[in-house]
Amino acid sequence: MAKTSHKTNPATQAYDAGMAMVLAHPIFGPLARRASWVRTATSQCPADGWIVVLRSGMVHVHPKRHAAAPEWAFMLARGVLSYAMELFQTDRGDWASWCAACDVVTTRFLTSVKFGAPPSDIQIAADAPAWDEDRWYHQFCESGIPAWAKALGLAGQHTTSLQHPDATPEQTAAPKRYGTWQPSQSWSEVFAAGIANSVTQAVEIAAGTRAALGADTRSALRSATERARSWFISSFPLLGAMVAAFTVIEDADLCRREEIMVGAVDETLRTIYINPAAGLTEHEIRFVLAHEILHVALRHMGRRQGRDPYLWNVACDYVINDWLIQMQVGSAPALGLLHDLELRGLSAEEVYDRIVVDLRRMRKLMTLAGRQGDMLDRRISAQQQPFTDLDAFYKEQLSKGLMLHESQGRGLLPSGLLEEIRALLQPPIPWEVELARWFDHHFPPIETRRTYARPSRRQSATPDIPRPHVGPDQRWLEGRTFGVVLDTSGSMDRHTLAKALGSIASYAQAKEVPAVRVVCCDAAPYDMGYMAAHDIAGRVEVKGRGGTILQPAITLLENSEDFPKEGPLLIITDADCDHLSVRRTHAYLLTAGRRLPFTPRGEVFSMNR
Repeated sequence: MAKTSHKTNPATQAYDAGMAMVLAHPIFGPLARRASWVRTATSQCPADGWIVVLRSGMVHVHPKRHAAAPEWAFMLARGVLSYAMELFQTDRGDWASWCAACDVVTTRFLTSVKFGAPPSDIQIAADAPAWDEDRWYHQFCESGIPAWAKALGLAGQHTTSLQHPDATPEQTAAPKRYGTWQPSQSWSEVFAAGIANSVTQAVEIAAGTRAALGADTRSALRSATERARSWFISSFPLLGAMVAAFTVIEDADLCRREEIMVGAVDETLRTIYINPAAGLTEHEIRFVLAHEILHVALRHMGRRQGRDPYLWNVACDYVINDWLIQMQVGSAPALGLLHDLELRGLSAEEVYDRIVVDLRRMRKLMTLAGRQGDMLDRRISAQQQPFTDLDAFYKEQLSKGLMLHESQGRGLLPSGLLEEIRALLQPPIPWEVELARWFDHHFPPIETRRTYARPSRRQSATPDIPRPHVGPDQRWLEGRTFGVVLDTSGSMDRHTLAKALGSIASYAQAKEVPAVRVVCCDAAPYDMGYMAAHDIAGRVEVKGRGGTILQPAITLLENSEDFPKEGPLLIITDADCDHLSVRRTHAYLLTAGRRLPFTPRGEVFSMNR
């Protein structure tokens, strides 16, 4: 007769079905995933037993026992309850009596919740009182263990169900784990979260918002995230609208493939990725969700502007994490967090300028996505670009959240976060307006002067009365100029140059600047001398188109004898240049989406706004 294969073995099929019932349960499923299971020939379970529970979190199962699936579910759940109830206590002198007391308590608990089915030979005496394990332990020590209590043993009547804490575990084959979840909580915390989850599901089933519990093992994994997401929508209006607009995906395989350690966000797809293998609690998931949502809400991706993507992500993490800790939104993940009290009160841009000086150490830091930024600038799944203006959409959701938060009196927010939100909600000032303000500051309106040195024409009504001449004060026109350092390298777009020069020409004429000193520069400076303001846009001849070396052009203007000592400089570049040393008042006009590779002292205007 042929030997029955492992896959068609009825004993194995019944065991697998019982384990599936345990894994699908909201209380026992998380506990079973935390444990390691041994059901091989090396199992330490005796011939008349079901399972033996080791303190290390390893459970040895009888490899050949025949039982129905509900009976297996009942006994396996009892095994993990030994960890949840913290029954491995070293101060018990009579270990056999203590194990018997634990057997009574776990059996009664499983019977009360009506999970699985107890084997026919496992029954609590009808007149047995509802005592806890301590009282049963003292009772058994004084009066002995009755036969009905011995029959409850997980490992049979001649072996204790729980391995003694001082026992040395034997070497066995590699145990089996159900799922890749790595625990970061104690057994009792997992147990408490499971009970809370079970109550929530029971209420939802009674209310008709959730289907009855089945064998879907993923529902238990997602429940903590679902509760965390619901908490934002119901109790934290500042981010509630944003959280509701995002899809949360928990997929251990996807996160492992994309190297996402804890979480990440894709603002284009409106998707947050949570790694279930991180073993986050509900409060830790709240923290991670708020962290990822704030990246999007505060438009960190758009504010990067040429900075190093990873270091910019690190700088934003420092700021966001400090705000969330101050607001006590959830709890920081036990795996670690970027947080430094010395950086409190600084903006993300200021934090970046500080940390960029220590690249070797900062490269070793990890965000919630590991050694990569948790703001994904690539789309994990191939989908079409949304038709919605993401910037306008996210600002609208954040505005609604702030309005609800303040109207409902939900509590105070960190001043830095509040200022950043309000600044973000204001319409951006166009770069032309900012450039106009710069001209207003350096070239105030020219005062007029009344003088009789050159009288004006006399009026016909009073020909005998001379009238003074009214005109601009020539003293105000002296030195009324500025220098333009124009980057004409090959990386500069001609349309960008035309836009910049056109704006400068119009503002110079409006401010009555008689002449402008223009120096084109790429690999070498080309001094074009003074030009009338109205000639800048149409008559500047772009030369060179080679590399970019701007410092010689700046030095030329600063050392020029015919250029005013107080004359400001306006440097037009695409930021693809080396560090610049400018001793006099200056400003930068950059092309869209670029950022200078150093911390500038002068004002910076970007043509992308």
